[in-house]
Amino acid sequence: MDYPGIEFVNFIVRGAEMQFQGAVIKEQGVTFAVVVVKRHVISNKFDAERMIRSFQPLFPGIPIVLMGQDSRGVPAYYGRRDIANFMADVPLDAVPWKEYSVN
Repeated sequence: MDYPGIEFVNFIVRGAEMQFQGAVIKEQGVTFAVVVVKRHVISNKFDAERMIRSFQPLFPGIPIVLMGQDSRGVPAYYGRRDIANFMADVPLDAVPWKEYSVN
């Protein structure tokens, strides 16, 4: 089951603007970001770590977890283990998703 509104892309580049889906969440005193990527990105540690580093300037000082969905819409997470485990129990429709644009 897909979550409507989430694009299964790493990011979209329009001219000089990059757009992506994500969320900033504060839970139990921890603030972190979740960024939507293609599922294959989280299946490859090298690609996942590189993707996290590429988003770090957009979310300075907070941990980033990547989320990818399989063909059935089942999410999987990559990043700090405690946050990834926490997110695995959070329904997708409870996440405050938004589209980010970066020039």
